[in-house]
Amino acid sequence: MAFCNKCGAQIDDNAAVCPACGAQQNAANNANPNPIPNPIPANMQGADYSGQYDPNDVQQNKVMAVLAYIGILFLIPLLAAPQSPYARFHTNQGLILFIVDIIVGIVGGILAVILAFIPIAGPIIGGIITFLLSACTLALMILGIVNAATGKAKELPVIGKFRLIK
Repeated sequence: MAFCNKCGAQIDDNAAVCPACGAQQNAANNANPNPIPNPIPANMQGADYSGQYDPNDVQQNKVMAVLAYIGILFLIPLLAAPQSPYARFHTNQGLILFIVDIIVGIVGGILAVILAFIPIAGPIIGGIITFLLSACTLALMILGIVNAATGKAKELPVIGKFRLIK
């Protein structure tokens, strides 16, 4: 049993490339007797494109990349750093997250109206569902900010595969 040098995923003993993250493998470094399990299933993890970006671009545009995840502020890196591939990657992720957040708000509002007709339990259930959906978008926002601030270009889980900005 072997584990990826980069992400820690379990791989075949003779694998040259990790199927989860695509990292090149060195068989001598793959032995990991105490792997840390990844809480996100492999099929839901976003791809890691960190190695594709110029380190100078990453260093110069970390602040822009962080701003991309804070609501409507995704427009700032879109306008201020349009030539930066790193900022553009995070701007796309932030735009998708912004759209998901709007959808969550609309769904929460519709649920509140529908469930308002159920005495006592309806508003409570609607509030819990809306809270959980909002907590998920907040968690994605924090994950995106952490990735951007640490110079990583990782797709957000579940929603990161969508591309609106090339």
